Amino acid sequence: MLVLLGYIVVLGAVFGGYLLVGGELGALYQPAELLIIGGAGLGAFIVGNNGKAIKSTLNAIPKLFRASRYNKSMYMDLMAVLFRLLAKSRQQGMLALENDIDNPRDSDIFSSYPRILADKQILEFITDYLRLMISGNMNAFEIEALMDEEIETFESENEVPANSLALLGDSLPAFGIVAAVMGIVHTLASADRPAAELGALIAHAMVGTFLGILLAYGFVSPLAALLRQKSAENTKMMECIKVTMLSSLNGYAPQIAVEFGRKTLYTSERPSFIELEEHVRQVKSPKTQAEEETV
Repeated sequence: MLVLLGYIVVLGAVFGGYLLVGGELGALYQPAELLIIGGAGLGAFIVGNNGKAIKSTLNAIPKLFRASRYNKSMYMDLMAVLFRLLAKSRQQGMLALENDIDNPRDSDIFSSYPRILADKQILEFITDYLRLMISGNMNAFEIEALMDEEIETFESENEVPANSLALLGDSLPAFGIVAAVMGIVHTLASADRPAAELGALIAHAMVGTFLGILLAYGFVSPLAALLRQKSAENTKMMECIKVTMLSSLNGYAPQIAVEFGRKTLYTSERPSFIELEEHVRQVKSPKTQAEEETV
């Protein structure tokens, strides 16, 4: 929604200012210029990316028009899940988590947090490393190195669509100049026309430069920045899981481990310790709560 609002503000400011100085909107309607800029930009996008990158970018664009699901409530659910899993493992042993890991949809813990259950990537990140912790064959340093490697891979994958859109945005002003130059060439080839017609042709040619810059910095390049922000939010979830699990592996109690993870979150969404504690208590079953209070 904010993306559409931003586009409306851009268009309103640009065309509103143009109308205020007495400009005619009809003069800006140049389908040929749009064809040159859009077609050349699309061609350059195809040339500069392989099939995987193109598919990744196309899949990422619709997500930009949706509200981010990584908000304070999502973070609270994440830390509540981690707390309950770690508390259960501390009370009953790591092997007690096998059913929760193998069948998270049938797990009393995971099913209490449908937002976590619906996020396939975060769910797999949690369950995969819990399996490694259960195996007992890897120490905290090895698991940390593996987590860092996976997070780095995730960040690299998310940079692909962002970089593709950024390069497309950078190319559009140049293609706008190409369209303008071609318009000037056409104008010079029509030098025998009256001055009024030549002026109109020059104005039409300059629209290409205007459209290239507007499309680049008003529409395409901001999407690349937004993609990076959304990627950072997802990465922050993984970092929270990493810190929490490693703290538990190093012997800290679940309450302390979750507190370490909470501190990694952005301050704008970070819940307080009391808020998190109350959130956990609201969804605990009486049996689970009694077991965890003995930890």
